[in-house]
Amino acid sequence: MNEVAGNNSSLPVDDACQDRILTGVSRTFALTIPRLPEPLRRVVANAYLLCRIADTVEDETALDAAQKRNFHDQFVRVVAGDADAGSFGRAMTPLLVGSTTAAERELVDRTSSVIRITRSLPPAQQDILQRCIAIMCAGMPRFERNSDIGGLPDLQALDAYCYTVAGVVGETLTALFCDYSAAIAQQRRAMTGLDISFGQALQMTNILKDFWEDRARGACWLPRDMFRRTGIALEAVDSDRLQPGFTRAYVELIGITHAHLRNAFTYTLLIPARETGIRSFCLIALGLAAGTLQRLYHNPTFTAGSEVKVSRRVVRHTLATSRLFAGHDRLLTNWFRRLTRQLPLQSIAIDSPVVNIPGHSR
Repeated sequence: MNEVAGNNSSLPVDDACQDRILTGVSRTFALTIPRLPEPLRRVVANAYLLCRIADTVEDETALDAAQKRNFHDQFVRVVAGDADAGSFGRAMTPLLVGSTTAAERELVDRTSSVIRITRSLPPAQQDILQRCIAIMCAGMPRFERNSDIGGLPDLQALDAYCYTVAGVVGETLTALFCDYSAAIAQQRRAMTGLDISFGQALQMTNILKDFWEDRARGACWLPRDMFRRTGIALEAVDSDRLQPGFTRAYVELIGITHAHLRNAFTYTLLIPARETGIRSFCLIALGLAAGTLQRLYHNPTFTAGSEVKVSRRVVRHTLATSRLFAGHDRLLTNWFRRLTRQLPLQSIAIDSPVVNIPGHSR
């Protein structure tokens, strides 16, 4: 059993550590999570750090595919309480010598601290987090084994990848929100599917923004069939000689991402207006994603994610709007329309989860 199970004496220190590490690994979530009502802040922060550990396994360039599968499998057991968190952290931390940041390295090194908080959560919340990590860690190695600069086979594969790394996070948020509020739980049927779109909208925005950085490390998450239809082979793309077909396919993907973003906005408005903290948490992510898509759309020949990063002014405006108008549907609708009015839009379907892990139902 995990050595940290049942040990509550160090929880105040662990909570402080969780807050500090969160600030180091994600400035965005360090801003948004404090908007949540008190009963949700701790569990959502913990969920984010668990997901970030799983992401670190996937993203570390110094690990080969077999090592990544092994660490993913071990981490699932750690979160479930069936393996030692300290052993996991001690084994993995020295190997993080490639693309992992110092903050991410510290996070992995402090896995025991993160898991002590997980173990202190109510059983229902622990079950929700365990399901999320099990799906992420079972799905990510399948994609990692086959990643290369040629991209994913098609849009269905992109949907599956996005579900594994982000759609399931949307489902996790819904489950935590419903566990927190009976009024939100009454909306669960309507939120189902839209929560997957919520995660996919944010993930696709990052995929589009980080294309050149991902390519530099030997990965590409774009659907190659979509680019082949415009005469582009993703493995042959050259940032110095971008062809018009590349831009056409990219704009189509922006339109698909915009459609998911609209679903995410609908999802947010299903949360009762009095839950301004939860709405604000969602709105900040949507506003920043919309701003990034605008930058991508108006600068399709960008060659680095920094060229399409939203400005500090946009960040400040998004933070202010999400705080002032979170409970006002009409004002929010007008705000969202202004943010997205210039973006292309593609139709999409909302389906049930596209990746199913045996033993882990929704």
